[in-house]
Amino acid sequence: MPALTLDQLLPDTAELLLTGGDSRISLEPLLGRNKYSCAPWPEPEIAAFGSSTASSISVGGFQAAELLRHRIQAELSSSSPSTVYGRELSRIRGELLRLCALSDLAGLEIVFSSSGTDAHLMATQLVAGEGGLSPLVIMMEADETGKGVPAALNGRHFSSRSPLGATFPEGAPLSDGKQPEVAPVSIRGGDGTPRQAGAIDREVESLAASAIRRGERVLLILLDQSKSGLIAPTPECAKGLRDRHPGMVDILVDACQFRLAPSTLRGYLELGFMVALTGSKFLTGPAFSGALFIPGELIPRLSRCRLPAALSSYSARAEWPGEWGGVAALDDVANFGLLLRWEAAMAELRAFYEVPEGDIRRVLAEFATAVQGRLGDDPHFKLLPTSEMERGSVGDPAGWDRIPTIFSFMLCRPMARGESVPLSSDETMEIYRLLQQDLSGDSVPPSGKSLSVAGLRCQMGQPVACGMRDGVALSALRLCTSSRLVVEAAQPGGSAVILDRVGAALDKAAWLITRGT
Repeated sequence: MPALTLDQLLPDTAELLLTGGDSRISLEPLLGRNKYSCAPWPEPEIAAFGSSTASSISVGGFQAAELLRHRIQAELSSSSPSTVYGRELSRIRGELLRLCALSDLAGLEIVFSSSGTDAHLMATQLVAGEGGLSPLVIMMEADETGKGVPAALNGRHFSSRSPLGATFPEGAPLSDGKQPEVAPVSIRGGDGTPRQAGAIDREVESLAASAIRRGERVLLILLDQSKSGLIAPTPECAKGLRDRHPGMVDILVDACQFRLAPSTLRGYLELGFMVALTGSKFLTGPAFSGALFIPGELIPRLSRCRLPAALSSYSARAEWPGEWGGVAALDDVANFGLLLRWEAAMAELRAFYEVPEGDIRRVLAEFATAVQGRLGDDPHFKLLPTSEMERGSVGDPAGWDRIPTIFSFMLCRPMARGESVPLSSDETMEIYRLLQQDLSGDSVPPSGKSLSVAGLRCQMGQPVACGMRDGVALSALRLCTSSRLVVEAAQPGGSAVILDRVGAALDKAAWLITRGT
């Protein structure tokens, strides 16, 4: 096979950002956006409140990725792609530890992955590879995590294409032999109301106890936070299970939203919990940039685990610590798309941590108050109930991550006598789609509003299922803040600009409901 030319290795930045992920990363041919409605180039004109799903790359993030691409291009004149890739990933690994104030945690390692789903896949393979024991994986319901997560935890290909370009039948097992069993736990009731934390904890403990009596290991997924901003099970439940059954229970914190203050992230790692993060949610880096943090106390055990051959289709050697056992089974290749996506995310993280924590708390509190007030007062919306951001002794009780940053709400059609009827999931999805379009040329302009409301393009989090009413499936949109919005709002006068933008986005949603889809 002929060697690739430099242009083939390094296409332009926007094109490179679309490489090294699974089938979800591809652009829809007619729309020029991925399945999350995001472009691989900056779109600063969009009112971006959809960070619980994904965001288009920012101007600063794109510039950071572009500079790195130029540097890689220069380095490739004297070094191999895999050498350059390993060197640049090591740099990002070190900076990520430093920015998150984790550099002093002995033995802490980071495994990079192409998505949060990939990080779940890797964690399960590590636990399953220990002594050939197939674990019971206890996870929170897929509606609150991700569509591909159950398959990944079950040791199956969750997409038809892997990040490194291999193709598989979706749902096929990664390897022969018994696959991990997955036990889902609901965290909302049939009407969308959050279940009591105690009830969730008891169900988790019962499932774990039964598995341990059968001689099975347990991998418990602690969700912090879910698609709609919930934490489950409680950290105390997870720690109690691990302490009562030493050597039989591992904990993976699904923090892929990255809505964690450094003290909380540190707290989980100090408990010996693995943590999965992404740079593409709260940080607003481009989609498909994951990382699995593995605390030092687990390294001697997990680093001896044999990695299945199929993992070489998902992960390159440089994405793992250099001394990791079994890493030789992985190919020594470069995934420059993943590298550039993380570089863009790091630009957002640097900017976010330059904002004083007091200002972060102030901005988030102002945002929460304004959004909850508008959603609570407008008959076109119904705020989805949520729970307190409670983590017990993990992290700082006064940290910014105790303030909600995801606001889930149903769309409603106002009726007579002050009543309202929730829109169906199909109707909600249609409004989600229309919110992203310039409708200023619509034949029915907004009554009493300027045409700028119809022309506003805005992103919200994709609708998440929230129960049934009279046999009709319901779902909720999600209006979210993000690190990028915090940085903007922390500037003089910035909060007012952001809140005006929020109001305009909700005005457009209300107009679309009134107009009918």
